[in-house]
Amino acid sequence: MKEMLKRQLQETGKYMMQNDLAWGNSGNISARIDDNSFLITASGTYLGDLDLEDFAEYSIEAKKCLTNGRKPSKEIPMHQAIYEMRPEIGAVLHSSPLYSMLIASSNIDIPSALFVEGMYYLERIERVAYAHPGSIKLGELVKEKAKKANILLLENHGVLVYDTSIKEAKMALQTLEMACKMLVISRKAGVVLQELPADVVQSFLHESGYKPRRSWES
Repeated sequence: MKEMLKRQLQETGKYMMQNDLAWGNSGNISARIDDNSFLITASGTYLGDLDLEDFAEYSIEAKKCLTNGRKPSKEIPMHQAIYEMRPEIGAVLHSSPLYSMLIASSNIDIPSALFVEGMYYLERIERVAYAHPGSIKLGELVKEKAKKANILLLENHGVLVYDTSIKEAKMALQTLEMACKMLVISRKAGVVLQELPADVVQSFLHESGYKPRRSWES
């Protein structure tokens, strides 16, 4: 199980780098092992070239590292908050891709009803006020919003995307970056984007045969 998750995270790191969803040594990714633990990339790792030793196992309940060796990413408080508040979540991706970072550093809202993938993957987006990376404060802010969305814009920091599996989280991250890119380019070009009506969105989400939608806090 752990070996399989490590390999999936390795592939995800490469995917993120190859698709401009991460850069340099920024970003950290994790995957749930069971109800009480998750794997997370080690501090200072490069997502495009992860080794099997570049992960640390962390206890959700004990709030401590369960393995010797590499030190886990300092962004543990954010990942911990998501897994603690959302038991159905299987993976968390933190990154700062260009267009998503532009929007996270602005007061622009991201429309989720521009295209099919947006309606599906960007159903709920929330903003999280800036707090220093890796801080307990940031973990607390993420915890407050964890049940309200599946995508968090970390102001002047990056984005946090989480879903039931690594694959779903990866697709949500790429969809987010595409939506933000469309938004930035359309504004520069003077193109007015038209969102689908709310009733069409609801019809798509509940009647199109996709997986059942999540229950959200108001």
